Parts: sequence; structure tokens; C-alpha cells
Amino acid sequence: MKSVLDPGTIAPHGGELVDRRAPVEEREERLGKAAELPKVALGGRAISDLEMICTGVFSPLRGFMGREDYESVVETMRLSDGLVWSLPISLSASDEEANGIDEGDEVALVDGNDRTVATMLVTDRYGYDKGREARNVYRTDDGKHPGVAALYRQGNTLLGGEVTLLVEEPNTRPFPKYYFEPRELRALFAERGWKRVVGFQTRNPVHRAHEYIQKSALETVDGLLLNPLVGETKSDDIPAAVRMKSYETILNRYYPTDRTVLAVFPAAMRYAGPREAVFHAMCRKNYGCTHFIVGRDHAGVGSYYGTYDAQHIFDEFDEEELGITPLMFEHAFFCLNCGGMATTKTCPHDKDAHVFFSGTRVREMLSKGEYPPPEFSRPEVVEVLINGLKAQQD
Repeated sequence: MKSVLDPGTIAPHGGELVDRRAPVEEREERLGKAAELPKVALGGRAISDLEMICTGVFSPLRGFMGREDYESVVETMRLSDGLVWSLPISLSASDEEANGIDEGDEVALVDGNDRTVATMLVTDRYGYDKGREARNVYRTDDGKHPGVAALYRQGNTLLGGEVTLLVEEPNTRPFPKYYFEPRELRALFAERGWKRVVGFQTRNPVHRAHEYIQKSALETVDGLLLNPLVGETKSDDIPAAVRMKSYETILNRYYPTDRTVLAVFPAAMRYAGPREAVFHAMCRKNYGCTHFIVGRDHAGVGSYYGTYDAQHIFDEFDEEELGITPLMFEHAFFCLNCGGMATTKTCPHDKDAHVFFSGTRVREMLSKGEYPPPEFSRPEVVEVLINGLKAQQD
């Protein structure tokens, strides 16, 4: 195994693109040996994290965080070597699992079907303060916050160490047509001659406000990466399969196909607001993006974060250490007086002329088969969403 610096428009975070997959010819033998090792069961988020580590999306991470990196990230949003990293990527173990593991041991990482997907050399075995992580990372210790609730469900011990992936797909890939590893996306961007690429993170359908800021950004760069998250989300979020059809529809009808790429982001959603915005930017940097859109309440949930906190957090870092340019956008709306999309930076009219619907309200309307106004969402997209949600309910 080796880490490689792929050619591309921008260096990966930390300078090299990590690859933690065992050579194909060694996997069968390694799997045989792994059958004799102590096991640690991975939940959905941990399997997603494993895949992202091993394919380089989480570069420069080579495994789950040890104590020094974990503590540094929780306290300072940096790895122990000072490199910017805003979210802890840790592996928790149950008390039963942890009691049978010592530092220096090699363990088998298994999925929900008890299938070995990877091994890990345990370099750290340590306790942690869930409340402190919640307050620092999520800015709340409220158990109603979905990210905090997931944290509280974790085991009481964290295991850190380098991982080695032993299977081709640790996770089921429901959208293989749109699945690209970082090196593949970088090659695609290079093939198209794109040197300036803007990434857009979403877990929602693309509505008119999203379209407006994406196209505004596209005016200044060579290409747009629409990179929807398809890992674990809240139960009331629109399912990924329905969203993917809506992305295909809007891109085919309203975007230049030679200047856009649709590719899935197979990460789990943490709803960590500002910290997750920085994390999302670093991941898109590894995919080869030079710019990253940060809009209103990025990765937020409920009322835990201020409207533009996810933009303000970028002021805490130098441009050079981020290595990717965040593009900040005000909340966009349709102005009846302007006759088009606008923001408070460009529209002089009162709020009475602004058409705005919250994502929550739109989800409620769609679930009832109600159509949001065309000023909010393209009718073709609404049709896809309503039919998709209805099929899910039947």
C-alpha cells in the first residue's frame, strides 16, 4: 500500500492522496488470517468513515484517530501536527469488545452481517468525554440534536490506528454510475480541462435558491461538482434515491452538461453545522475542487446554529492552510418585484416581495403531494419528488 499524490488541479489535503486498500492478490490470505482476530463491529457511520479513509476522501487520515489527534481536533480543529481538520473521525467499541483488546493488537473490523471488511492495528485505546465532544463539536450537549444523539449511543472506548481495507466495497453502492473515488474525479476534471472546480454539498433536492448560487459560482470557474451526500441522514430527510432522480432531472434540463458533474458523497451526515462545513470543504479539496460553496446554515439542523455561523468559522483559518477557496453566499429567494432570483445584496425590495419556503415546510408539502410554488422549485423537480415519495410510502 502507498499514498500517492495524484496529478490534478489542487493538492490533496496534507499533500498526498491516501490509499489504504490491500492489494487484490493479498486480500484472500489476509481475510483468512483476519478470521482469527478479535472483532469490532462497525455501524453504518463507521463503515462509511472506513470507506472514506481508505479511498482518500479523508486524506491525510490513514485510520481512525488516536488519542492525540482526537483530543487536538476536539479542542482546536486541527490534527496533532497542526493540519486543519474539524471533525473527530473515531471508532468506538463496546465495553465487551474493548475489554478483549490491547494496544498493539490487530483487530478485524466487521459489518452488520459479521463480514470482515478491514483490519486495524490498534495503536491507541482510550476513554473520552462524550459531553465535551458534543459541546465542542456540535456546540450543544442536547440529546435531541441528531449528531449528539449518535455520539451518546457510541461505546465508551475509542480505538485508534491505521486500517487496511480487505474488500472492494465495504458499503453497498446504490448509485454506481455516480460513484467516483477522488483519483477518478481528479482524472475526469483533468480530462475536461477544468482547473477551477467548485463543489456543492447537499442532502436536499436542488431548489431555485440552490440553482441560483450554483450558477453564480459557475460563472467564475470551469466546472461544477454537484456532490450530494448519500450516507446516513435523519429519518425525515428526503431519501437519497428520490433526491438522485431530482438531481438528474434538473441537471439535464437547466444546466450545461459539459460544465457539470454529478457524483455522490458517501459520507454520513453529522449535522455539526460550522465544523462540518470546514470538514466538507476539506473532503471536496481531496476530490479535486478548488472552490467550495458555503451557503445559509450549512450542515445545520433545528435552531442550534446561527444563520451564517458556517461561513464565519472560515475566518478562523488562513487561506493557505485551507488550500480551498470558500465561496460565501447570502440566502437567495425569488423576488416578485425583481421578477427573478436575488439576495439581500442585490434586491432593494421589502420581504413581502420575497418568496421563501423552509426546507422543513417543503418536505411537509411534498409528503402530502402538495406543490411548492414554481418560484421556489422547478415543476419538473417537484414532480419527481412527489412521485418518488409516494412510491416510498406505498
